Amino acid sequence: MRARLAAEVERLRPLARDVAWVARDNLHLTLTFLGGVEPGRLDTLAEALSTAVARRPVFDLTVRGLGAFPSRTRPRVLWAGVDAGADALATLAAGIDDAVESLGFAREARPFSAHVTLGRVREPRPNPRLAEALTLDDVFGRQRVIRVSLMRSELSPRGARYTELAAAPLALETAGLGLEPPG
Repeated sequence: MRARLAAEVERLRPLARDVAWVARDNLHLTLTFLGGVEPGRLDTLAEALSTAVARRPVFDLTVRGLGAFPSRTRPRVLWAGVDAGADALATLAAGIDDAVESLGFAREARPFSAHVTLGRVREPRPNPRLAEALTLDDVFGRQRVIRVSLMRSELSPRGARYTELAAAPLALETAGLGLEPPG
């Protein structure tokens, strides 16, 4: 999926030169953004994340289509959308928001919209060629979601660098097998 999304970035690159494109290995889906977190709070945060997702079942998602926030005609963020699995992601994001809010983190003000960011426009302005290119509705791939990661994002002039700080597994699908989910 990352290879197909990276190829899409290369197709779009000549249409919008004022975009900070996301590198192939940095493509990801954000469930909630916390901002700066003091190192002393990371263990509590990781525990809250694990509790929030432990009973959520593993699921599949499909990345499909292109779009932009706030609109295709004046984009700030270029993205690939989530088709199948978007509701499960929204449920996961809401559970995580509940868990981190109880630790004093602010909830995201905007409604959750499942997407993979492909690039951020430095100076938003109308770009009809780019808007037309964003009408593509191809399927970029299917992914099984088995865990959620707590990530550190470090920004630099060469782009963001991400480090996984903790991972929280989702529940195994055990319906009808007489098995108990872990935890």
